[in-house]
Amino acid sequence: MTAIRVAGLRKLFGGAPAVDDVSFEVESGSILTLLGPSGCGKTTTLRMIAGLERPDAGEVRVGDRVVTSAEQGIHLPPDKRRMGMVFQSYAIWPHMNVFENIAFPLRGPLRGKRRPEVEIRDKVMTMLQSLGLEGLHDRPAPLLSGGQQQRVALGRALIGDPDVLLLDEPFSNLDARRRDEMRFELKEVQARVGVTTIFITHDQSEAMVLSDRVVVMNAGRIVQEGTPQAIYQQPSTRFVMEFLGQVDQLGARVAMAADGSPRARLDGAGDVEVALDASHPWRPDDEVILMLRSASVRVREPDGSHGWQGRVLSRIYLGERTEYVVGVGAARVRAFGSAIQLLDEGALVQLEFPAEAIRAWPAARPVGK
Repeated sequence: MTAIRVAGLRKLFGGAPAVDDVSFEVESGSILTLLGPSGCGKTTTLRMIAGLERPDAGEVRVGDRVVTSAEQGIHLPPDKRRMGMVFQSYAIWPHMNVFENIAFPLRGPLRGKRRPEVEIRDKVMTMLQSLGLEGLHDRPAPLLSGGQQQRVALGRALIGDPDVLLLDEPFSNLDARRRDEMRFELKEVQARVGVTTIFITHDQSEAMVLSDRVVVMNAGRIVQEGTPQAIYQQPSTRFVMEFLGQVDQLGARVAMAADGSPRARLDGAGDVEVALDASHPWRPDDEVILMLRSASVRVREPDGSHGWQGRVLSRIYLGERTEYVVGVGAARVRAFGSAIQLLDEGALVQLEFPAEAIRAWPAARPVGK
């Protein structure tokens, strides 16, 4: 069942589109992530869903309710949308303790009446326990760690049983270790509560861990949508592949095999070839960009089998593994190997990677295509 439907959202700033005809749907109880670089329009999209910005075109539906429609002149205020939001800065009230921060949304009238104080206390204490904050209810909010403040903000967003949870890069202020921990904590809380969630991030690792579906944005538009696995393994554009992880871009040219099938021959390494999509009208000697995911490349000593061969140019010991830079013809390829058996600089090595780790695009095609 669709919980949120966004259709044709458009927002202009200074006459230029910050969000340009954005449409997607979010299934009930799922997490959808808007992923993209700074300035791509993802936060503006979220603010229009929340009611903090008015769109110049398009509409937002939550269930059967139209909460925003530029064409119909509908714009429900944020407090009427039954949405909880966690901001990038958390927006914790510094003059309140943990209990009062989380209880704040419950202090307003419910159907014209105030909630009983005992009901508020029960709900807040239950929320504190589910977030691992029990015992901190009377702690002044400014004295909490970044991770604890993040959980207080999450509790405040969830305490009113919202239909939708909106998260605007909530981990950006945490250190790397705590950020990794909070990803899994958030996933567990969301699954337990079952709230439909839209998550905003520029970090592809967060999108891969948290999302049921990912919407990749660039320059105000959606460039690809799908499951994390589908987007990672089948990027539709050079931009998407480059944004989703560390990649090496290698120059190559088209050469036809004896059977007439097109091959990309790596510059400076004529014996290294990559099969090309035969449905594209390749021509001999066309320039090609090969994009290779570094995380998928493994380096080892050569054994005479078919594969890419090169020489170690440099290495970095990372504890659990070693990262190498390997020269293959005119190209430099990053690869990973064992932390136990180190390969010397200048050593002849062989590179291995699955076929889906490398993709090819015509060099003349724009990056976003």
